[in-house]
Amino acid sequence: MTVIRKIKEAGMKVGLAVKPKTSVEELQPYLDLVDMALIMTVEPGFGGQKFIADMMPKVKYIRDQFPFLDIEVDGGVGPGNIEYCAKAGANMIVSGSAIISSTDPTAVIASLRKSVENELNQEIC
Repeated sequence: MTVIRKIKEAGMKVGLAVKPKTSVEELQPYLDLVDMALIMTVEPGFGGQKFIADMMPKVKYIRDQFPFLDIEVDGGVGPGNIEYCAKAGANMIVSGSAIISSTDPTAVIASLRKSVENELNQEIC
């Protein structure tokens, strides 16, 4: 908690990340102190891995407990699974391979953004 306080005193935001095998409950004591939670949807280390859909309950759990916290997902996210992420409550998306390997990266980015925005707008209505 001292590290979180020092980071904030320096005028920066704080984010915490968990790997797929880490329980979301391990984040629980810190979630009201941080600005963002990152749920890795692949094992960190290299790009192009398959999205692990079993991480979405972690996202939903955090969203249900902390409705205004930024929740990011990273790993294997692309047009085929972005809606799962958004519906679970992720509002920040990292998508590398799906964009880089596309013949039209601009269209992929626009599609990803639209999916998340559509879900956020449904939550507001």
